[in-house]
Amino acid sequence: MATFRLPTHSRINKNGKTFRCKDGSGDIRVLKIYRYDPDQNQSPRLDTYEIDLQKCGAMVLDALIKIKNEIDPTLTFRRSCREGICGSCAMNINGRNTLACTQSMEDSNGDLTIYPLPHTEVVKDLVPDLTHFYAQYASVEPWLKTTTPPPPDRERLQSVDERAKLDGLYECILCACCSTSCPSYWWNSDRYLGPAALLQAYRFIADSRDEAIGERLDALDDAYKVYRCHTILNCTNTCPKGLNPAKAIADIKGLMALRLL
Repeated sequence: MATFRLPTHSRINKNGKTFRCKDGSGDIRVLKIYRYDPDQNQSPRLDTYEIDLQKCGAMVLDALIKIKNEIDPTLTFRRSCREGICGSCAMNINGRNTLACTQSMEDSNGDLTIYPLPHTEVVKDLVPDLTHFYAQYASVEPWLKTTTPPPPDRERLQSVDERAKLDGLYECILCACCSTSCPSYWWNSDRYLGPAALLQAYRFIADSRDEAIGERLDALDDAYKVYRCHTILNCTNTCPKGLNPAKAIADIKGLMALRLL
């Protein structure tokens, strides 16, 4: 019988440190948070924190900030705008990729379990390494490409209908929730671009001002970059902005099919 060995430190120690709430009001919420420091020769662990909800803001990010400021300053995570705009605080909360700043602790009962975005290299604790994700975004050349010169006295105009085609595309904040929830991306992220990058690719393909649609479709036309999408719809279900990357990918596939007719 074949024997498979997991890499060193790949198992999570679920009996990490526990930080009790000593002077709480009784309205206590327990957060179990993934902890990992690559500089320490130790396996990842789940640390347990008790938070008094009467002394904390309503969102998960508020609890993380409270923990870092008042309980455990070694906890590491990204955050910036606190308004669901920057995408910095994307993480996996109770099994769902979302933004900590828009996720209310009241939306779920019981303990909260918080991990970094799945299937990413972990820089430390809740901080994923998104270098590859951003490189894929850059590979779709997310800017207008034109060959004709712009009008000398005004910008490039669009009709109301042309502009409406970009709704649901330009709002992406590159939080990576969608791509890291996609099983196809987990197994083929070296070649499959993933929902976020493809959503942005279609944003420029659909833009009436762009003059490189054929060039963009040529760049995407191989067996992996687009066609590893199997319409699982995890990307659409998890997007914290309510966007539909799966539809954008289907529209790209449709345009590629039309070129063969």
